[in-house]
Amino acid sequence: MALAEAKADSIVSKLQTMNNQDKDEKPTILIAADTVVVYEGVVREKPANEKEAREFIKGYSGGHAATVGSVIVTNLKTGFRKGEWDRVEIYFHEIPDEIIEKLIEEGAVLHVAGGLIIEHPLIMPYVKEVVGTTDSVMGLPKALTEKLIKEAL
Repeated sequence: MALAEAKADSIVSKLQTMNNQDKDEKPTILIAADTVVVYEGVVREKPANEKEAREFIKGYSGGHAATVGSVIVTNLKTGFRKGEWDRVEIYFHEIPDEIIEKLIEEGAVLHVAGGLIIEHPLIMPYVKEVVGTTDSVMGLPKALTEKLIKEAL
């Protein structure tokens, strides 16, 4: 929640210096979000390097991890702001080392929280179960975001 809040604050600050809200009668909605992976009680951000990405993914193999996604919605016209979070549990089959190496070679796992991309074609066959919504794992829980937008309007 703190990361999504900081993103929203930064954008609101920049928009206030532009002072463009006075020109429009309609509300403008700002959506800020962030997702982290939680593995064995430890929060994981983006891996720092290939070695860390490899350790992260090997840890998920045959086990499970969770994602915690937060969304902050701000009505820039009224100042109303509300945020909530969503947790999803992901269970994995054993992930072969050669699949892990291919994922790291491609590099996409270096740019996502916890090196976790469950929608990637190489990893999809090794996802045993997702308890929650895939869109939340991917970074933006749709139902939660829609709920917050409705409350902000």
